[in-house]
Amino acid sequence: MQTILTDFYTLKTQEKTDTGSFIAHIKLNQNHDIFNGHFPGNPVTPGVCMMQIVKELTEEFTGKKLFLKSASNVKFMAIINPFETPDLIIQLDIKEDGENIKVKNISSFGETIALKMSVHYNILTL
Repeated sequence: MQTILTDFYTLKTQEKTDTGSFIAHIKLNQNHDIFNGHFPGNPVTPGVCMMQIVKELTEEFTGKKLFLKSASNVKFMAIINPFETPDLIIQLDIKEDGENIKVKNISSFGETIALKMSVHYNILTL
């Protein structure tokens, strides 16, 4: 898997559920340079990085290169501190429709939901 977020996270496990959802368990790299600037002394995982993780995992599960077309209902519900909660569960409900892929995402740690969003991607043809 090629990522923009080099060494930002590690995909620990992945599975496809009986309902067709994909579940990924990832671990954030608390020593990544992003956390030095966001924010010094109080590291917070940037929302745009969480959105990129969802895109990269969707590409991994579908085997397709994607381009973000739109995002809706994006709700950042909890701060993700990489030192306190580095282990995340990313649930992806992926629906392919011709040249588009629609994804409903819930990202969480423990019992806490950190991010909910719906995204539409265009499939890139190379």
